[in-house]
Amino acid sequence: MYFTTQGVIKQEKTLYLYVKYDIISRVENGDNMNKRFITFEGGEGTGKTTLIEKLMVDLKDAGFDAIKTREPGGSKISEQIRNVILNVENTEMEYMTEALLYAASRCQHLEEVIKPALNAGKVVICDRYIDSSLAYQGVARNLGIDKVYKINDYAISGFYPDLTIYIDVDPEIGLARIKQNHRDMDRLDLEKIAFHNKVRSGYLEVAKMFPDRIKVIDGNDTIDNIYKKIKEIVFDSIK
Repeated sequence: MYFTTQGVIKQEKTLYLYVKYDIISRVENGDNMNKRFITFEGGEGTGKTTLIEKLMVDLKDAGFDAIKTREPGGSKISEQIRNVILNVENTEMEYMTEALLYAASRCQHLEEVIKPALNAGKVVICDRYIDSSLAYQGVARNLGIDKVYKINDYAISGFYPDLTIYIDVDPEIGLARIKQNHRDMDRLDLEKIAFHNKVRSGYLEVAKMFPDRIKVIDGNDTIDNIYKKIKEIVFDSIK
């Protein structure tokens, strides 16, 4: 066991205790060791969808059996929960209700889609996972990272990604991209800019908590340059 000046205790297989948040995480890369579970994170309009599409092409060209999926959603039940969460008419939704719905969708998606694919030897590329909840509900909704972490850690039984790519973009730029692309706006897209700024701050905070797993990519570069960096990181991790 190792003690560090940042208040982090490390054990074999990378068990972290974050004293600042009173969080005890599960053994990262324990249950899913040697498997290829990669998540993409970022605020609105960061280009995750385009980057994932490019990565899927290159993975398959390189001979990897890969699938892509998303959260909230990714399975029949989880997609139904997604519709409730993102429906622009559900303005009266309590923040804790929102957090619990995300966790419920994630639990179903994990058991129905992600774990079976990993057990079959596939590479799984997932657009959003637990870190979205920590940033959006934990920080931006002010529920607290520790509380949202514990809810989700229970929901996923400590099943974490092997690698997370976080694309960091100024929220004003990201939201402007959405408008330019004429993408339909969901309930979270319609939040005020202050909310989206807090989401970004939340992501950067979470990235500092899990530096070995989360790789921060500057999303203000060209899409080709951003993708080049991501491809190198991903392919190095799944060799």
